[in-house]
Amino acid sequence: MKPFRVLDPNLPSLMARGLWALAVMTKAPQAGRVKTRLVPPLTPEEAAELNKCFLRDTAAAISSVCSGGLRPPNADNTQLLPGAQKASPQCGSVAVYTPVGAELVYTNVLPADFSLLPQRGDEFGERLYFAVEDLFKCGFDSACLIDSDSPTVPAENFEQAVELLSTSEDRVVLGPSDDGGYYLIGMNKPHRHLFEQIDWSTERVLNQTMQRATEIGIEVKLLPTGYDVDDDASLRRLCNELLTDTTSADIAPHTREFLASFVGRKKL
Repeated sequence: MKPFRVLDPNLPSLMARGLWALAVMTKAPQAGRVKTRLVPPLTPEEAAELNKCFLRDTAAAISSVCSGGLRPPNADNTQLLPGAQKASPQCGSVAVYTPVGAELVYTNVLPADFSLLPQRGDEFGERLYFAVEDLFKCGFDSACLIDSDSPTVPAENFEQAVELLSTSEDRVVLGPSDDGGYYLIGMNKPHRHLFEQIDWSTERVLNQTMQRATEIGIEVKLLPTGYDVDDDASLRRLCNELLTDTTSADIAPHTREFLASFVGRKKL
């Protein structure tokens, strides 16, 4: 696999212009550094492997929405005929990652159409805002940040977010999580205020974000609700959802396969 392209916000790219960024926030899936709240019942190595599965499933959903990764819009030079319907927005697949130097960890985890963008900032809210800011600096027309803890969120939700941002109106799109946070935040202009005065990692995150939007007069659109997997209870919920016949087989296939091995060995 060729090395992933690493985006530089200080060097805007023509390849990003006119594209909507679907960007997954990720920490390099290394044992002892990710999913530590799942240890136990998992070992650090198993938790890192599960994190890779989450990322593979989320990235696959993003790729299914995007049309070939970073390439110029209307690359085939076709022109719309008078009265023809405008084509759906084209998207770019991005992983906003940390730490710098861990790029090779994503080999065989992310699809080839992904580009990498380094995270910056100290606090969580800073990292989110700087990710948005840097995506716009890279040349993207809009930006959606997506967490890597919600592998069962379907691609249709990401597609809906893109469509909701395909407007001249200034708005924010939120994908609520049932713990009071969100699995996606999207916008067509960078607004730092959306990430300020937020009690991160609490059940107040979504409501406070909506309040920040109201304070600066931005319309809020909500996607269907999802859920994060970050503790033993939510991991058991995930097993119950994926390892039954009630869930579509195309939802989180990598995570499903991985979890089946644990249930088979009665580890969960």
